[in-house]
Amino acid sequence: MAQTNILLETGTNELEIIEFYIDEAPEPGVKPYRAHYGVNVAKVLEIIRLPKVTGMPQTPHPCVIGTFNLRSRVIPLIDLSMWLGKPMARNENTKVIVSEFNKVINAFMVSGVTRIHRLSWSEVEPPSGYVTSFAANNFTGVVKFPDHIVLLLDMEQIIWDLNPALAMKTEREKEAAAIPEPERSAYKTLVVDDSNSIRRLIATYLEKDGFEVLQDINGQDAWDRLLAWKAEAAKTGAPLSRLVNMVVSDIEMPSMDGHTLCRKIKDDPVLKELPVVLFSSLINDQLYHKGLSVGADDQVTKPEVGTLAERARKLIEERR
Repeated sequence: MAQTNILLETGTNELEIIEFYIDEAPEPGVKPYRAHYGVNVAKVLEIIRLPKVTGMPQTPHPCVIGTFNLRSRVIPLIDLSMWLGKPMARNENTKVIVSEFNKVINAFMVSGVTRIHRLSWSEVEPPSGYVTSFAANNFTGVVKFPDHIVLLLDMEQIIWDLNPALAMKTEREKEAAAIPEPERSAYKTLVVDDSNSIRRLIATYLEKDGFEVLQDINGQDAWDRLLAWKAEAAKTGAPLSRLVNMVVSDIEMPSMDGHTLCRKIKDDPVLKELPVVLFSSLINDQLYHKGLSVGADDQVTKPEVGTLAERARKLIEERR
């Protein structure tokens, strides 16, 4: 099913989401509640019926209810309703969403799947208000339809919370390879990511290697900032490199995604000289070509964060 996403024209700020739902277990005298959620199609391998599940003697969290065999692959199954604190009613329609991101396969049990929506990222609103107050780490966006609201789940954060060993680390793998202090240059880098924790993590990592980091929460804010820098450079006659040397951007973001931001930068006669690194869990063999088509200078998966500073520095220095 994820293959349909490849047909989307890259850089048009579009995405496809799979909408699914969780029916809470009924309580006496209380009408059952159905909550609607979504996930990017690019993260979904397939949707299957609930398979035979084998229990595990030890699990990192009660919501990991066991494993199942799918074409000779043993895959952990996560009861998404339990993780969200919404006990689910199971029946013959119960479905399992098999997903892959950051080169790891997991499966999530849900009540059912409705349809695929093709949207513009401008239609995806960042979580705010009440949603943020109780579930800021679980959701990355909100889509409002006429008769219901769909919450986009942060599947990555859920997996990282369940298995911290898969989360990004800020420590350099080879401390001996750290750049000597005299060779450091405060390259100015704009980091763009809608996740506060990931954005701060990238910033901390780059700053340890001598980068000067500014941050934005989505592609639209970053684009507005870049245009302001371009105008300032033109007004003062100073080179753009005095204001910014590099852009590191996530792909999935409300308002404007990373592919669109990269395309707009590379289509601009002045900003096109800026190196752009796409940094995302969506970068895999099937989707790598999307980044190439919008002119990305490099693409780094989140488990490869240990190489980001070195690769960014190389791109900047190649342009000097």
